[in-house]
Amino acid sequence: MDPTFLAYASFGVFVFGISKGGVPGPIAMLAVPVMSFAMSPLQAAGILLPLLIIMDFSAIYLYWKKWISSILKIIIPASIVGILFGTFTFQYTNENQIRVMVGVISIIFVLVSFIQKSDFLLRPTKLKGYFWSSVAGYTSFLIHAGNPPMNFYTLPLKLDKISFIGTMTFAFLVINVVKLIPYYYVGLLAPSNLLVSLILLPLAFVSVLIGFFLQKKIPERLFFNIVYVLLFFSGCKLIYDGLI
Repeated sequence: MDPTFLAYASFGVFVFGISKGGVPGPIAMLAVPVMSFAMSPLQAAGILLPLLIIMDFSAIYLYWKKWISSILKIIIPASIVGILFGTFTFQYTNENQIRVMVGVISIIFVLVSFIQKSDFLLRPTKLKGYFWSSVAGYTSFLIHAGNPPMNFYTLPLKLDKISFIGTMTFAFLVINVVKLIPYYYVGLLAPSNLLVSLILLPLAFVSVLIGFFLQKKIPERLFFNIVYVLLFFSGCKLIYDGLI
């Protein structure tokens, strides 16, 4: 296996793992953009899904019953609608379009996060919850980028850290399990992708535990600033690659 390919794949699994472990912010958004430097976004998505589910089960143990059911009743059904939409439109989307989409989502999320740091927070409503959750289901289906759209609804709720992590962990566990069916249907769970997933399985477990430890130790402001910069430039690079 190409060492460069494996290095990028390992990076994607690692950043997703520490995010599942509880490190807040946009770090998981780095996974598919960076992996897309060495493989197609679709292959990256196929490799990651089985590992994400394993990470979700590991994380749900760490945050057991820390979720808020009333929010999940909005997020989960709407996200499934978005997944269905992604399934039926999948055949009309090519890899360059997905690269541009990932890049645009990455940059928009950075800009919106900057605006939110200026205390510009939209008042959350059920309607906004259904809308952004459906968008999250769609982007999660395509490139596992469900968090940014979801954050448009969940961040203004101003939940405490543990409740926020617990709710998102439970929601994405359900979302990722549901995605197994359409991923198999469209051929993203190919044996070659599953082999890479199996090779990276130990890293998935370790990275979740590292994330659980880091969320207690790292100064959030410094960490977020580094991730936002990396995410912005990764987004720019993907847009360039998709258009040129």
